[in-house]
Amino acid sequence: MAAEHSPGSTRSTPAGRTAAAGRSWWGWGRTDQALPDSECAALATMIPGLPSAPLPVPDAAALTLAPPRIRVPGSLAHLVSDGTADRAAHTYGKAYRDVVRALHGDLAAAPDLVAFPRTEAELVDLLDWAGTRNAALIPYGGGSSVVGGVEYRGGDHSGVLSLDLSAMDRVLEVDTTSRAARIQAGVLGPALERQLRDHGGGLTLRHFPQSFEFSTLGGWLATRAGGHYATLHTHIDDFVESMRVVTPAGVSESWRLPGSGAGPSPDRLFLGSEGTLGVITEAWMRLQDRPVHKASAAVLFADFADAAEAVRAISQSGLHPANCRLLDPGEAALAGAAQGGDSVLVLGVESAHHPVDGRLAELCALAADHGGRVPASASAPGGGDGDGGPAARDDAVDAWRSAFVRMPYLRDGLARMSAITETFETACTWDRFAGLYEAVRTGTAAAVKEITGSPGLVNCRLTHVYPDGPAPYFTVIAAGRRGREVAMWDEIKSAAMETLGRHGATVTHHHAVGRDHRPGYDRQRPEPFALALRAAKSALDPRGILNPGVLLGSGSPGAG
Repeated sequence: MAAEHSPGSTRSTPAGRTAAAGRSWWGWGRTDQALPDSECAALATMIPGLPSAPLPVPDAAALTLAPPRIRVPGSLAHLVSDGTADRAAHTYGKAYRDVVRALHGDLAAAPDLVAFPRTEAELVDLLDWAGTRNAALIPYGGGSSVVGGVEYRGGDHSGVLSLDLSAMDRVLEVDTTSRAARIQAGVLGPALERQLRDHGGGLTLRHFPQSFEFSTLGGWLATRAGGHYATLHTHIDDFVESMRVVTPAGVSESWRLPGSGAGPSPDRLFLGSEGTLGVITEAWMRLQDRPVHKASAAVLFADFADAAEAVRAISQSGLHPANCRLLDPGEAALAGAAQGGDSVLVLGVESAHHPVDGRLAELCALAADHGGRVPASASAPGGGDGDGGPAARDDAVDAWRSAFVRMPYLRDGLARMSAITETFETACTWDRFAGLYEAVRTGTAAAVKEITGSPGLVNCRLTHVYPDGPAPYFTVIAAGRRGREVAMWDEIKSAAMETLGRHGATVTHHHAVGRDHRPGYDRQRPEPFALALRAAKSALDPRGILNPGVLLGSGSPGAG
């Protein structure tokens, strides 16, 4: 074996994503979109009890991190960085608790090294080396996890290697006959769609999660991500034709097939495995024709229960709107989409082949049958660029879209003011929705009051809907206490998760399990399946080095 390479001589400024794209190392998105100090302070005036000045943003290059505990062979040195900025940027995901800890300079969990493989062969070399050194290897994706999916939280490993696949970012092949493409896992959403455009044929993956700009195909697959679209094909699972996954036990590559009844699906084993069974390197993904016909409308409801019944009717109608987002009164007011206690239903339809005005009219009529009010100016056929969902023209829809894009930056601004502002989501069947909605809102509000000493906001929107149930998405905003923000949020989140479990609602609809949702996932997961998952972990990752602590225990492969 080649001589071990000194950490001090590994490259400290690799061609990684963080600096090149202007990414924020501590918070969401781009540095030029973050709120300035004055806007943070102004935003905080809406919440009594917050400090008058925001937490400063630490300079990543000036942070002091513990020296790396592991060294790589000279043959791998060109793939690895021990630079402070790289290690800081790969310490956490982008959850509220991650942002707050970064702002406070708490980077004790920083990886020892960050690797940027350019090929699958280089990835295999890194994986083999990590196995011989008992080093934990954590696939990073785009780093947009909000559930502790990319953070090492302890174990008996010699060190931690964060694995950044951003250099493996190409659309390798496009099969226009079958409408599918072979795509590398490290590609970010915008680059994926741009490359599909360059290939011609008018094809799109049509998967647009809120993190679209800052997340990767591999991350979507590993977390079973949900896209922007509310009905029909919304989960990334629906688009997978085949996958290629590198594991310590070998490379798994499934056949390209439109469908198969040959036993349990190998792809289903790795979809949602969150980097704990293997590293997804590429996949053949089903494509669609790019939509050209679009229309949208906003419908107002005086009663949220009536609005929910309208959404149920729409979800069971077979009309399949691309957008069907219901904002309760608090969420509608927060987004600036409605005032006076109204709920807002944002509807959108689109097609690559035929006009959609008639379908939008049918949807609005269904909503009206349940007490909805459709303003005369609210319905508007439109174009759009096809990369962010249905076009929007009326004021309520415009307000919702603006808030949707801007909300993560506002969240970070409030976090700098020590406000608690975060979201959690779930899914349940329609017969249980009304009870769950009230239980979560009242229970979480009571927890906020008890933990923070002040009332807070607990709002809800429906982001995805199915014929048999909705996916409620809750927003919590409250006054935190500087230095105790994370502990307060963890207590509030725990109370909310307990309510979800008591009502038989899933611990997560599209944010994955990570480490934060492990208690709820352990409760939701049947024990025979847990036994099978532990066995798969032991067989594929016998040394237990892949993303320890996610889905399963952080000790031996058979634990948890």
